[in-house]
Amino acid sequence: MSTPTLLILPGDGIGPEVMDQVTRVIDWFGDKRDMPFDVSTDLVGGAAYDAHGVPLHDDTMAKAQEVDAVLLGAVGGPQYDDLDFRVKPERGLLRLRKEMDLFANLRPAQCFDALADFSSLKKDIVAGLDIMIVRELTSGVYFGEPRGIIEEGNERVGINTQRYTESEIERAARAAFELAMRRNKKVCSMEKANVMESGILWREVVTDVAKDYPEVELSHMYADNGAMQLVRAPKQFDVIVTDNLFGDILSDCAAMLTGSLGMLPSASLGAPMANGRPKAMYEPVHGSAPDIAGQGKANPIACILSFAMALRYSFDQGDEATRLEQAIEAVLASGARTGDLMGPEGGTPLSTAEMGDAIIAALDASL
Repeated sequence: MSTPTLLILPGDGIGPEVMDQVTRVIDWFGDKRDMPFDVSTDLVGGAAYDAHGVPLHDDTMAKAQEVDAVLLGAVGGPQYDDLDFRVKPERGLLRLRKEMDLFANLRPAQCFDALADFSSLKKDIVAGLDIMIVRELTSGVYFGEPRGIIEEGNERVGINTQRYTESEIERAARAAFELAMRRNKKVCSMEKANVMESGILWREVVTDVAKDYPEVELSHMYADNGAMQLVRAPKQFDVIVTDNLFGDILSDCAAMLTGSLGMLPSASLGAPMANGRPKAMYEPVHGSAPDIAGQGKANPIACILSFAMALRYSFDQGDEATRLEQAIEAVLASGARTGDLMGPEGGTPLSTAEMGDAIIAALDASL
């Protein structure tokens, strides 16, 4: 079998320093588990704008289309705030998602036992939490036409269009049901069918897809109630599937249940390639955190967990993904913390590299 290929796009802010720790983990799997990866590195976001005048060079886009998976750090920073909208760092990320047709965004919200006290909710509400949110990523109100700001009478009007086709809904729903078959066989579909025609179509299509998965329990919930339920009783959910806008909001809501954005990975998956692997990009949920960039304070765990998701969903290495996740859990259980995870009792936080050291040591101990 050919060596799997990875394109690493460290990006901006803390992206490069957390990605350095991911590279160490990738090298560990090559050295200790005989799982080598063919890794290349390129620019995205502000780094690409600084070098090329665009947030994603065409050559980089071509590389992303060819590799088995893309690992992305983070994009953006205050020095780019005044750029034209078309060349802002975030446009590079959106171009990757759109042109790779990464239609299913997987956002796990898992609360490690050692961090249950860090949630804004009571410990008994979040301990053991393990939710997967599947967000449709390439359609809906973020991409619908017409859009823009127009003059109407004596005032300006902002327009965005919520638009979904049956096929766009169906493929996101199938991704959710396939995941549920590997988990606890429950899917909750969230929309606003009570006030939006796109929500009515969403509910109808998801209900139809469910007929192909008789083992999976399907429920429906209005998205506003879903947000309330996520902070009332989040453990009632297994897999949540929803549209682009609601998925953006609900996944960020679920993220805070776990205690820190520095702990949360994500995967964006598309259609299978010729080798059967889905086109895929993996990235931490956190942003570029320019206020701590270059200081060795960043938590690398979300980015490392994103690589664990790549092992599971792109490379069929579920056991090795679990090995990595358990190593991270062991490190946290030992009391090791970066600054974002320090409790009121204080202590000396680990640097980004020291947290990487601890995770490598825990991987060594797993052999």
